[in-house]
Amino acid sequence: MKRFLLILACALLLAFAACNRASKKKADDDKGAPAAEAAAMSVDPAAAGAPDLAAPPDVKAPPPDADKTPSGLATKLLKAGSGDKKPAEYDSVKVHYTGWTTDGKMFDSSRKRGQPATFAVKGVIPGWTEGLQLMKVGEQRRMWIPEALAYKGRPGSPQGMLVFDVELMEIIAGVAPTPAPPDVAAAPADAQKTKTGLAYKVLTASGSKEKPNAWDKVTVQYTGWTTDGKMFDSSQKRGKAATFPLNRVIPGWTEGVQLMAKGDSYRFWVPEELAYKGRPGAPQGTLVFDVELQEIESQPKPPDPPPVPKDVAAPPARAKKTDSGLSYVVLKKGKGGEKPSADSRVEVHYAGWTTDGNMFDSSITRGKPMTFAVNRVIPGWTEAVQLMGVGDKFRVWIPEELAYKGRPGAPQGMLVFEVELLKILEAAPNPHMAMPRMSSPPPQSSAKAPAPPTGAKAPAPPTGAQNTSASH
Repeated sequence: MKRFLLILACALLLAFAACNRASKKKADDDKGAPAAEAAAMSVDPAAAGAPDLAAPPDVKAPPPDADKTPSGLATKLLKAGSGDKKPAEYDSVKVHYTGWTTDGKMFDSSRKRGQPATFAVKGVIPGWTEGLQLMKVGEQRRMWIPEALAYKGRPGSPQGMLVFDVELMEIIAGVAPTPAPPDVAAAPADAQKTKTGLAYKVLTASGSKEKPNAWDKVTVQYTGWTTDGKMFDSSQKRGKAATFPLNRVIPGWTEGVQLMAKGDSYRFWVPEELAYKGRPGAPQGTLVFDVELQEIESQPKPPDPPPVPKDVAAPPARAKKTDSGLSYVVLKKGKGGEKPSADSRVEVHYAGWTTDGNMFDSSITRGKPMTFAVNRVIPGWTEAVQLMGVGDKFRVWIPEELAYKGRPGAPQGMLVFEVELLKILEAAPNPHMAMPRMSSPPPQSSAKAPAPPTGAKAPAPPTGAQNTSASH
């Protein structure tokens, strides 16, 4: 989302007054809309650098004549639009708008920028998504959006109830969501079920014998719903199939798509433990997907994962321990000599496990070493790598306070890594360089253009990858 800009034209305050007087009679005929308010919305500010647009007199709270919806959104018609069409949740719109906090401070205005904003109705804060669907083209409406329908106290965003004057200029038709299947709430009796709990049903069988391996790339068309029938993602809606490595998506997809032959269409019921596992911002609970497997791109089989260390549960007595609480064992000595500094960039091979023996990441299985800045990874890595020389291989036990500190979506608790230092490179040229994502995700499902009062990001294709970089 674009940061809110604060630009408005000085001479316009006088122009508003003149325009208000000239427009009063006409505006009063438009379903009682206040002429001054409608005229003020219909005039664009001139040059940048002028004072902000003055807040409306009822900015503190919705007046008695405002309409209120069950959600708590209050709106007031300022100028009637034309026609009967109103935007749907899946459409996009072009609007002019200005926003104030209830103390009268303007925090954003497309008019001040001199350019209307275009965005998806569903891609903004809930109060906007609801309010826009009440409007017709040409209509101007004031909205009082309670915090629960705005930014919900999100740091860096406008706080409390927000007031917007919005003019709907154009509706850009979108693609209606694919209706949920009748059995979206639960897998039917005729669905097959795997040992992991994945349920599936063959919708169309192509007769092909060609099936993907877990390491292959696949091209699919798919739509995903939550069990209440709400569609949260669809390649069909975007009009473009998705291509990704099959072992870089949620486990239910990795397992399920391997059951399919090229040209098949399946419906999957993916339990939460095979989906996003409650990850914040991702679809929750059991997910239902209709998937058509269109192409299989064979890839070389990756190396087998390294074996789980026998002492993965806790550092052994022979391990060395630093003052910070980091423990390590030298598995292989290199040639000695230079060691990296915190400012160095290094190339390593590594594998990481949680203490229950679950491997959550490995450059070895990806067949490609990682390069990163030593001072841009989790503290335990920054410390451990500086103890190593080129060719050294360490096993490292990193306590949670030196790892991800309970960050949602990242591996939890003490982590165990085997790290081999391959190269020491020049000092990091970019202070923001970070260790690459562990298990890089497939392409994003959609690139959302920045929009005014943006809410949550649209979900990506069913990637199981988690950003475990410590750079943030």
